Amino acid sequence: MSQHAHSLKEGNNGKPVAFRSRPWAATLILTGGVFALILGMFLSVSFGAADIHFAVVWEAIFQFNPDITQHQIIQEIRLPRLLGGAMVGASLAVAGAIMQGMTRNPLADSGLLGLNAGAGFVLALCFAFFPGLPFMYLILYSFLGAGVGAGMVYGIGSLAKGGLTPVRLVLAGAALTALLSALSEGIALYFKIGQDLAFWYAGGVAGTKWFQLEVMFPWILAALIGAMILSRSITMLSLGEEVAKGLGQRTALVKLAGMIIVLILAGSAVAVVGAVGFVGLIIPHMTRFLVGVDYRWIIPCSAILGSLLVVFADLAARMVNPPYETPLGALIALIGVPFFLYLARKERREM
Repeated sequence: MSQHAHSLKEGNNGKPVAFRSRPWAATLILTGGVFALILGMFLSVSFGAADIHFAVVWEAIFQFNPDITQHQIIQEIRLPRLLGGAMVGASLAVAGAIMQGMTRNPLADSGLLGLNAGAGFVLALCFAFFPGLPFMYLILYSFLGAGVGAGMVYGIGSLAKGGLTPVRLVLAGAALTALLSALSEGIALYFKIGQDLAFWYAGGVAGTKWFQLEVMFPWILAALIGAMILSRSITMLSLGEEVAKGLGQRTALVKLAGMIIVLILAGSAVAVVGAVGFVGLIIPHMTRFLVGVDYRWIIPCSAILGSLLVVFADLAARMVNPPYETPLGALIALIGVPFFLYLARKERREM
């Protein structure tokens, strides 16, 4: 069984002292992760179809000259792409951590539970019926689609005989994702918006613009702050609902607030990068393994590690076959699919 499952069993005695927490490891991840992220940012800005020297990068950031082509490449293309990747990585990782903690489902992830597919389907409707819709509205519709997708998956999974189990939930998510993806492709063909949706399906941060970051940053910042405020309550919920109630938690309110935060984080990320999955599955498990089961540490460490994963995966996507780009979603899936199969196999053994 996973470390998370062990911690839940220990927590069922109702004693919060059973939390296994490693603050020293969390502090190391937070400090080392920030330095690694800064390094990744400099590498990401410097390397690509056109390699740019570090000195030029420094000048472009702090002494920008619009007449220099390399400065324009950095300011208008690479910097927003880099910051978008960092924000998206943090959003997806924290969303996954909250979902796994609240539902006690080790397979919970926005991509596997229908949130990404729901958001994508609604975005396809927006591209078809409301072309030229401002990005602010696209984000709001993305939130709505993510909520509808999650609600449908939980509804379908609950209809199964024997109740809702993690594997049944993921199977319901896979079925709904296939349905919504097929409908989105049908809309794309009928309304000739295939090119708009092709980038979304591939997944990536290549087209990120400054105005998109300006719209999504307040949403993501507010959601991350909300996640930190809820972190102690999520730790209690991860021990079981009865334990959480016994410790004075208003579990229904915590779940509602947590779900709103997840929809904001996943919806914002999907509106910018499209169908990038598995970040919210891999990172929370890795973080729990490193820092223990206290979500006051899991959430900030997941944000840092999620940012690192997407920033370095995006750098690799540009370096694998230059000057062409490998889809970011495909690269992360190379890690995510084996990890998912490993978790699903363990979960099936424990059923």
